Amino acid sequence: MEPRTVLSEKFFIVTRGKSRKGFCRGCIGRIESETKRGEFVGLLYGGNSNPGTPKNGGLVKIEDMYPLTRHQAQLLLFISSASRRLELLCNPQLFSAICELSQDDLVVVKHKNGHLPGLVKNLMQIGRKDNKDDLYMLAFEVEFVDTNHTLSSKKPPLSLFSAADIIQVVPSYSVPLGLQWKDAICGGLNRKAVTRNSCIANIGSCAQPATENRTEQSLTQNQSLSSVPLEVGSMVEVVSNSGITVYGVIRWLGVPGGKTGEWAGIELDYDVKGCSDGMYGGQRFFTCKEKRALFVPITKCSPDGRFLSASTGKEILKSTDTTPVPPYEDTDEDVPPIPESEAPFLLVGKMKGIQGHINSCYLDATLFSLFSSSVTLDGICKKPADTDQPITCTLRAIVNRLRRQGFVPAESVMNFRTHLGCDTFRTEEKDPEEFITVLFQKVLCTEPLLKLRSKRETSQGAYTFQIFLEKEQMGQIPTVQQLMDTSCLSGDLKFETMPSCLIVQMPRFGNKYKMFSHIIPSLKLDITDLLYNSPRECFVCGRLAEYECLQCLPDRKLQPGRIKQYCTTCNAQIHNHPSRQGHSPSALAVPVEVPTDTPVPRHTMELFAVLCIQTSHYVSFVKYGSDAHSWIFFDSMADRCGDDQSGYNIPEVRACPELGDFLSQPEEELSQANPSQAPELVRRLLCDSYMFLYQSSTTCFESQTVRSLKCV
Repeated sequence: MEPRTVLSEKFFIVTRGKSRKGFCRGCIGRIESETKRGEFVGLLYGGNSNPGTPKNGGLVKIEDMYPLTRHQAQLLLFISSASRRLELLCNPQLFSAICELSQDDLVVVKHKNGHLPGLVKNLMQIGRKDNKDDLYMLAFEVEFVDTNHTLSSKKPPLSLFSAADIIQVVPSYSVPLGLQWKDAICGGLNRKAVTRNSCIANIGSCAQPATENRTEQSLTQNQSLSSVPLEVGSMVEVVSNSGITVYGVIRWLGVPGGKTGEWAGIELDYDVKGCSDGMYGGQRFFTCKEKRALFVPITKCSPDGRFLSASTGKEILKSTDTTPVPPYEDTDEDVPPIPESEAPFLLVGKMKGIQGHINSCYLDATLFSLFSSSVTLDGICKKPADTDQPITCTLRAIVNRLRRQGFVPAESVMNFRTHLGCDTFRTEEKDPEEFITVLFQKVLCTEPLLKLRSKRETSQGAYTFQIFLEKEQMGQIPTVQQLMDTSCLSGDLKFETMPSCLIVQMPRFGNKYKMFSHIIPSLKLDITDLLYNSPRECFVCGRLAEYECLQCLPDRKLQPGRIKQYCTTCNAQIHNHPSRQGHSPSALAVPVEVPTDTPVPRHTMELFAVLCIQTSHYVSFVKYGSDAHSWIFFDSMADRCGDDQSGYNIPEVRACPELGDFLSQPEEELSQANPSQAPELVRRLLCDSYMFLYQSSTTCFESQTVRSLKCV
């Protein structure tokens, strides 16, 4: 196969995919040529002797790479850890600011003594460049500043840092008034093959005349921000005593014990020494990464000035504010669900998941739940669907992009909505069950997921299962298992076949009515006793059951909420009790070929996603792996940049391992738990659950086996 030459010089970093002929995630390379199959032949940088000299790399797909400029590639090359390169790349706003640093810009860097402020003095070229293909490694010389805003004399005047060591950038025009920098003399450093790049000095001198005007703008902006209301979810900034600004999102508002006035619990954008993981005063108010939770009086907080207009204090959208999205080229190859090991890197963060737009949250949350990590629907999607239909191709492109890049822009979803056959899908708010029916019936052209048989021996199909029951039949905080059992017995419904995917809709109607204030998820749903004409075991002795009794369901002496079926002997004994003599047990259809003493196999399904609704807004929780803590929370409209006319929504995916801790408790403890004392996201799932999505345990096991083989 003859490659065709690519004339323009192109650098890239590998963002995903298996290690392939020299390339792995985090590697930096340069495109040499392109094959007829659409793959690229690339050179690999990062050798031990001279990292800037390329060597043969191998083949890489365009969907597995992120394009870089020469300057960006040289900055990333000085970062020795591949994971730290990718972590920096996942913060495009910070990385962009680092790439544009000027002399005397104020930065905050990671140091062995903590996070320290300093002035950028030089951009250092490290290594040697023997030919045009070679790259320098670029690092920053930083001069530390003490807490009194003077250059520190206690530390070496110049220290060398990589781009990954910089956690905050404060342009020189944003330095507060009264912060005077002493003139510094940049001494020579005794380092091998190190030269200074004079471009920073030139940029700094050109930017200096605008300093006074921009400082005035900064003061005007700060004065206007004091009147902007703050609430949970607001992006804020807090200025420390040393003059350094930290940024984050308000996760909690209230009055902690022993304090007066309103305080804010803020999840910071990066680690800060002395901060917690959401604990304060021995009490948990929310959950985040260690060293990210800051608690301060609300009066110390201001709206994040990076997204606000200087004159009005309102969010604005500039052309430069648009978050860069890696280029994407759709291929005919279907992308498998995101492996458990890659999900945290690929999905967690802001501008992750599916971007919401114009009442699309019901659709965004449903698609993310169904397709991000579960393999259950992959086989269904490939069976009868006509791949020539535009809407099917559009859906496949959305799923592939979500699994390959971890982000789907709003334009792709809007294109999909226009093909759903009704104009209301483009603009109006819908319920997930309505969209699910259209998705499977008209887009995927599949048979109903469920086949239900009633007492009248009639069979009907359905795509979701709606819980119907009387509130008095259940306890105060029921489990999904109890709701399923009671609903099926009350309506005398059975599943004709074992479903591969079961979508259970709770007894609530949008945000207007819900029967139960809290519902406890069942990680495993046992539907053995809900299958038609299937062997079942006696509730008492374990032998083959021949009778079923609906009136025994709420009996407090017989595990209330559990389905009760008995063999002939136990049925007579149980109903000999005076309180049960009025019951009317019904006979079961027992398969003739099944011996009465044969153990009955259990048929279970595993929870893989939950859709929730709060004040007309849908979000989802997804279990992306077999580990108990592998839970993520997705909100397609978690934040917004700009106003309603010209702005855009910022989707966010958050890790929530605390959900795994909570659900790992025994069922008895869960039924007695106080939801109001649970962490924020756990409480949200218990209070706002709308749909529970289950997949067959057999399918789940096969999925885990395939993923394990792929990781070997």
